[in-house]
Amino acid sequence: IEIVGKKRLVLDLSCRRKPEEPSGSYYVVTDRWQKYTDLPVNEKTLGELAAYCDEFLVHGVEVEGKRCGILEDLVTLLGEYSPVPVTYAGGVRSIEDMDNVLTLGGGKVDLTIGSALDCFGGTLKYDDVVAWHNKKNTKD
Repeated sequence: IEIVGKKRLVLDLSCRRKPEEPSGSYYVVTDRWQKYTDLPVNEKTLGELAAYCDEFLVHGVEVEGKRCGILEDLVTLLGEYSPVPVTYAGGVRSIEDMDNVLTLGGGKVDLTIGSALDCFGGTLKYDDVVAWHNKKNTKD
């Protein structure tokens, strides 16, 4: 942080639930998403980590690249508790998923779309995503 400064750092948090706790907390995972840390993704952790970065990029590992829908509870958690800008990645497959991120995240959660885009072999048209973005960001 001393060298580049907090304003130039985005902290990438890949997270998933432990198999033995399918309804439990999300934990940060490492080593190709296989090794669980003891770091839960919650209000306290997000608050502490925000002191070291300007933004979070949060991957929902369980749905990343699968085009099977977003992790709604994770998006809600991020919208409620992230004290810095946050971008969610994982599972987006449709405009409806994009609307859900906007709603569940309280307008505070951005998102990334990868394999679902038509330019990457998916069915979600890039032009439709741009149109959605422009519509949501146009002031009446």
